[in-house]
Amino acid sequence: MNKHRSFASILGDTTNIILLALLALLMLFPFYYIFVVSFTSAQEYAVSDLILWPKEWVVDSYSFILGSKEFIRSIWVTVYITVVGSIVNLILTATMAYAISRNIYGQRVYLFLVLFTFVFSAGMIPTYLIVKATGLINSYWALIIPGAINSFNLIVIRQFFQNIPSELTEAATIDGANDLQIFSRVVVPLSKPAFAAFGLFYAVTHWNTYFSAILYLNDPTKWTVQVILRQIVILNDATNTLVSAAREAAKSAHQPPAETIGMAAILLATVPILVLYPFLQKHFAKGVMLGSVKG
Repeated sequence: MNKHRSFASILGDTTNIILLALLALLMLFPFYYIFVVSFTSAQEYAVSDLILWPKEWVVDSYSFILGSKEFIRSIWVTVYITVVGSIVNLILTATMAYAISRNIYGQRVYLFLVLFTFVFSAGMIPTYLIVKATGLINSYWALIIPGAINSFNLIVIRQFFQNIPSELTEAATIDGANDLQIFSRVVVPLSKPAFAAFGLFYAVTHWNTYFSAILYLNDPTKWTVQVILRQIVILNDATNTLVSAAREAAKSAHQPPAETIGMAAILLATVPILVLYPFLQKHFAKGVMLGSVKG
């Protein structure tokens, strides 16, 4: 380490730190503003153009939302789709990736079919017709089955499997293990970093399910939390969307404004998925890097 650094080097490092700190603050400010506004009273919000720190912290918006059966139900629906969908995604992606990572008959054909989807896709209307023909309309499976295997994730996990030393699988074969036993007892335990990384990718995708839910779910009781957020934030329709809570709030003179309700709803819908990151962080980078480097 050079203890006698030049003035230009110190100035450059200092400038980089300042610029990166300003960029970080710029990116964090929207989250901070959402957080602050969600705890702002209706009176203060009505007279303030920009709120950086509320004079009085209130939880009226959260009480309004958490008193809504519609919002709570949408959270549970989204949790169900995220958990079940991610499990289905990982199982199907991992098993197919393992199959095409082995020397099987027609391996190149299967790999070509996977790579083909990078360039060409069916599109919205053909996909909708297929979902309708299979009877999945207004079913949660319509949000899971059509995207059960992501081609990019499949290729990267396949590469990860190919990086596993062949001596391990050969030793298992000599001991009399079949492909299913090798996959479940050798490959899966060694692939936890990859599963953690791509499980997180799939979970975030399912948690943010929005357009597919609007397209395939006709029953409002089956809407995901992102669709409810659309009703609240974009359509500014918090009172009509959160029907049960609105009826209770209508009895009171302290009904929070739709804007603070929207901010609180965004925060409640964002926090659960963010909680997953600290638990998967140590596997996340390792899983992605090992799946993309040969050798």
